[in-house]
Amino acid sequence: MIKVLVVEDHAVVRSGLVALLSSELGMQVVGQAADGEAALVEAERLRPDVVLLDIDLPAMDGIAVAAALAEQLPECRVLMLTALDRPGHLSRAMSAGASGYLLKSATPTETADAIRRVAAGGRVIDPRMRGGRVDEVSPLTEREAEVLRLASSGAHAREIAADLFLSLGTVRNRLSSAVGKLHARTLVDAVRIAEGHGWL
Repeated sequence: MIKVLVVEDHAVVRSGLVALLSSELGMQVVGQAADGEAALVEAERLRPDVVLLDIDLPAMDGIAVAAALAEQLPECRVLMLTALDRPGHLSRAMSAGASGYLLKSATPTETADAIRRVAAGGRVIDPRMRGGRVDEVSPLTEREAEVLRLASSGAHAREIAADLFLSLGTVRNRLSSAVGKLHARTLVDAVRIAEGHGWL
């Protein structure tokens, strides 16, 4: 019996997944969660075989949850189920320790099969992934991505500097470096490019 924890912030989608998987032979939904922090608590408590995990969660995103699960419960396998079909998201999810990446356009049969393959120790990557390349690496350093992520939410350089306890000059240098590496014309353009590739 494969024990599954379903993590999805939209209640309708979550209940649909629970109903779908509960009807599968050899599969049992042992719990569900609507956000990243609850997912970690439930995974620790329930010890599922597979966590079916959305990336786009409130507060703590699915990639951060996958990384935390890989550290805390290495025997637990993670299958991302997401609408995000960008290679950068795929690459980040797999680097964080996910065993599979499935798009929400997958059929019920494909979803159940992917859970079985991941539970058996395999890897699954949705064939509909745009480009489908796990190896598309972000040109940005972790620190450049961090300041660009804050800039994308509307924060100004001075606010970013205060948030990260950095000097204004350091933040400006990192933003300028990110714009250059992405061959962008402006900061707004750089954010658009990085988000388009799933690098933020």
